[in-house]
Amino acid sequence: SSGINAEYGGKLIKTAIVLVICIFLFFIYTLPYIHTTPGEIAMAGAIALIIFVDHYDMEGLLQNVEWATLMFFAGLFILVECLEKLGLISALGDLAADFIQSIPPDRQLASAITIIIWMSAFISAFIDNIPFTTGMIPVIETISTQTQIPLAPLVYALAFGSCLGGNGTLIGASANVVAVGIAEEKGYKISFMQFSKLGMPIVLI
Repeated sequence: SSGINAEYGGKLIKTAIVLVICIFLFFIYTLPYIHTTPGEIAMAGAIALIIFVDHYDMEGLLQNVEWATLMFFAGLFILVECLEKLGLISALGDLAADFIQSIPPDRQLASAITIIIWMSAFISAFIDNIPFTTGMIPVIETISTQTQIPLAPLVYALAFGSCLGGNGTLIGASANVVAVGIAEEKGYKISFMQFSKLGMPIVLI
């Protein structure tokens, strides 16, 4: 038992070190002299874990990978990218921008915050919130420029709505899919409707 605890303790320490390094790189990767992307940082962290933590049992390691979840994410991100390239996300954002500009200036800030929160929450419940938020950033910048509304409250509204809306359905956030996949492996199957019955009321409240 002590040998097993020592083995897992060593793996935990190595994993924690790699995780801290990756989080640090996520914070500084936007600096001009660091030429990398979040995806490259994540892949480097995963490779480092394979090399330093469990490279003696590659077959067992690959068997423990959530391949079904990874394939789901791949398909979901491809779908959302297609919607973005077709202009659906920007079209929805443009509709919101036009409506906000039609509101009297003294009520534009409150209206913009309300519209962005609810629109991002609803859409993020059915489209993964990461690509949706990325696609909406130029839209809120345009709204801020054309209406003279400060950018900061619009950014907070987008972030809050996207994060909250991701709790509405099973596919709304990456963490939901991972958690449901792990639960299913342990024998607890959670359907889309079961998740939504609990998630949607939380979003609305």
